[in-house]
Amino acid sequence: MRTGGIGGVIVLIWLLIGVLAAGQRGYYSSSQDNCAKAGTTAVTILAGPLNYAGVNPKINCQVPQPSQ
Repeated sequence: MRTGGIGGVIVLIWLLIGVLAAGQRGYYSSSQDNCAKAGTTAVTILAGPLNYAGVNPKINCQVPQPSQ
């Protein structure tokens, strides 16, 4: 039995659905690059098909500013 091969295909399909959901939400076309945007995009991809079940992951992060 090749369960590893089937599992790999399932993970690949899961992530591709997440990439599609992130694209539909416009996360790739925005010119605003920051920590929250990158985190939200990554979590959306990892959520995969759950995005279509009502999950709308959002990440908020604060990057410390350098001292002057």
